[in-house]
Amino acid sequence: MRRTTTKRTLALTATALMGLGLAACGGSGDTGTPDAGELTSGPITIWYSNNQQEVAWGEDMVAAWNEANPDQEITAQEIPAGTSSEEVIAAAITAGNAPCIVMNTAPVAVPQFQQMGGLVPLDTFEDGVEYIESRSGDVAEQYKSADGQYYQLPWKSNPVVLYYNKDMFTEAGLDPEDPPLGTQDELLETSRTLVESGAAEYAMWPSPAGEFFQSWFDFYPFYAAASGGTQLVEEGEATFNSEEGTAVAEMWRTMYEEGLSSQEAYTGDSFVDKKAAIAISGPWAIPVYGDQVNWGTAPVPGLEEGTETSTFSDAKNMAIYSACDNKQTAWEVMKFATSEDQDRALLEATGQMPIRQDLTGTYPDYFEANPAYVEFADQASRAVEVPNVPNSVEVWQTFRDAWGSSVIFGNESIEDAFSGAAEEINTLVSE
Repeated sequence: MRRTTTKRTLALTATALMGLGLAACGGSGDTGTPDAGELTSGPITIWYSNNQQEVAWGEDMVAAWNEANPDQEITAQEIPAGTSSEEVIAAAITAGNAPCIVMNTAPVAVPQFQQMGGLVPLDTFEDGVEYIESRSGDVAEQYKSADGQYYQLPWKSNPVVLYYNKDMFTEAGLDPEDPPLGTQDELLETSRTLVESGAAEYAMWPSPAGEFFQSWFDFYPFYAAASGGTQLVEEGEATFNSEEGTAVAEMWRTMYEEGLSSQEAYTGDSFVDKKAAIAISGPWAIPVYGDQVNWGTAPVPGLEEGTETSTFSDAKNMAIYSACDNKQTAWEVMKFATSEDQDRALLEATGQMPIRQDLTGTYPDYFEANPAYVEFADQASRAVEVPNVPNSVEVWQTFRDAWGSSVIFGNESIEDAFSGAAEEINTLVSE
């Protein structure tokens, strides 16, 4: 299952990337910016993920490019096996043999790769900024690095929503076609009804584990929804020690205190196994849940009813790596791979949302034939990314530690935990 794979991969990434941040501090100072003379054309290498749907899309994309550009041939392969994708990429940066393009570059890893001098700023190319911003619109801004340049091309997102089990809602006396999930208070009451009626063992069962990325699937979507799309850090300051952040934390603290969510990790999929009535997932889960659950979807609720809410993007992007000999070809390939035709092919093959403006207007026939994906396309336009800040992994780990001690296990007050974490994070992002 894709999310399980992503979690395992990222779990093994935290320590590696924290180490990278320290290593980079003593690095060569190479910013990865090529001279104009380096923008040559010729054969290139690329890596893509080992997700079989994406591999199939990638093989077709490469074949189409190579047929039209025999003098600039792509040699492609899946990311080599290793402890984690990011650790493999970091090792390749250090060794100076990274490929020209890595698809599925995690936004949270970009600041560290940039700090190592491993990435090429896409502003280097004459049409770099114009292409990124015209394709992705306002969403592109959150992928810009602190120096004002783009080191990643926003590619595809998996905006998360609530999946709910219609059969469990019916058993609890809740309307499965108009579920009471419009606000966070309503979600809390619905959770009580589901558990107290005996329809569900738990209302929601997100992982309580301490890995830095777990907050992307409990706190962060709800914070984005409650705050109108505020990132964890903005303008160099932590934002979550606020009325909205505290409200989200108190809702989840109640979920744990009243036994509506479990403090224990579940080894399978609690939604598929019908242990929990509600899950938080992206569009990749549609074929996974399939007919195993009679499911519906709803946006992650905010604090007030009727508001158009934001959510977490769960995006993966493309980047050009500094060791590339033919950077101009790499840039042309990235534009080809994110063209309207290739984005359609990706959408049809994987159900993941290309990060481009007006998705439903660009591919109306796809969404008419696949109505379950319309909600994800709508959410994609308001998806919130992890902040592109120095020490990004340490920032998320600091927040997760505070979340676990105060919200999941109740070992300290939310006020104290959030205040302390915000102070630490402000220091981390200023380094």
